[in-house]
Amino acid sequence: MRRLRAIAAGIWDFVVGDDWLTALGVVLALAATGLIADGNAAAWVVMPVAVIGLLASSLRRASR
Repeated sequence: MRRLRAIAAGIWDFVVGDDWLTALGVVLALAATGLIADGNAAAWVVMPVAVIGLLASSLRRASR
């Protein structure tokens, strides 16, 4: 059980890291991409816009 908890904590730290807001934004952007792709629309646009927005937001928070 202790080993499983350590593995889960390592995965959490790798995925979320120091900025949980950026990790949440990536999950939401992936979900939006999936929903848009199901509607037969151009879903590829979502991720580049999300990456630029999340990067700007992360840099703004880090520079304060």
